[in-house]
Amino acid sequence: MIRLGEKQDLKVVKTVDFGVYLSEDKEGEEDKVLLPRRQVPEGTKAGDVLHVFVYRDSKDRPIATTNEVKLTLGEIALLRVSQVGKIGAFLDWGLEKDLFLPFREQTKPVQAGDECLAALYIDKSNRLCATMKLYPYLDTAGNYQKDDRVTGRVYEISRNFGAFVAVDDRYSGLIPVKEMYGRIEVGDIVAARVTAVKEDGKLDLSIREKAYLQMEKDAEKVLDIMKGYDGVLPFSDKASPETIKREMQMSKNEFKRAVGQLLKKNKIVIGENTIRLK
Repeated sequence: MIRLGEKQDLKVVKTVDFGVYLSEDKEGEEDKVLLPRRQVPEGTKAGDVLHVFVYRDSKDRPIATTNEVKLTLGEIALLRVSQVGKIGAFLDWGLEKDLFLPFREQTKPVQAGDECLAALYIDKSNRLCATMKLYPYLDTAGNYQKDDRVTGRVYEISRNFGAFVAVDDRYSGLIPVKEMYGRIEVGDIVAARVTAVKEDGKLDLSIREKAYLQMEKDAEKVLDIMKGYDGVLPFSDKASPETIKREMQMSKNEFKRAVGQLLKKNKIVIGENTIRLK
């Protein structure tokens, strides 16, 4: 059977003025697909086997191409948005007909010229479409270990779970909610540390250092923010965790460790509701 969305070897079973028809073999001519004339290699004749990709043309008919496609069924690739229409976006995947990315499959609204990481799937109408919801398509067989440094692209954000990351644009990773500090958005490329490798191969990530290393960075961050407040922070380490996370982008415990470090170095004075530079 000819497979939509995949590269495959098919045999030339019929030659016509506008191209050649391809099938798995001569006996299966009922299941055949057209390779347009401009795509037919010179000297091709009946019985030859060609390596092609099968998709649907602008009239929704199966058609073959010898052009190099950037994405095949079940794979993931970084594609550029060529245009946005009323029902979704269209991605350049190397073929004459752009690949449709429905609005419902976008994890963040995209604009023409954007790049987005996408997977290829077949929808309920048997059409090839793209999705930015990559979780089912990512690999879990990476050779990663705890404390490895990795780079990944954020492809989806969940209030309940955290930021989903495609490590090396291929492997499944997650920055849990408790590790999300600062502004993280879909499409961001993040440098992270592997905090755990799950039994199924999925990775837990953190964009922060180990505690003893992060404490020094956090102390410097607190100093910089205090300078922005003219040397007086309008709350102390007794402030609510919500206030600290909103203003400092760190947890209350991390803030208290940083403040303790600055106090130990005699750089600040802690009041009842303020912290001042010395």
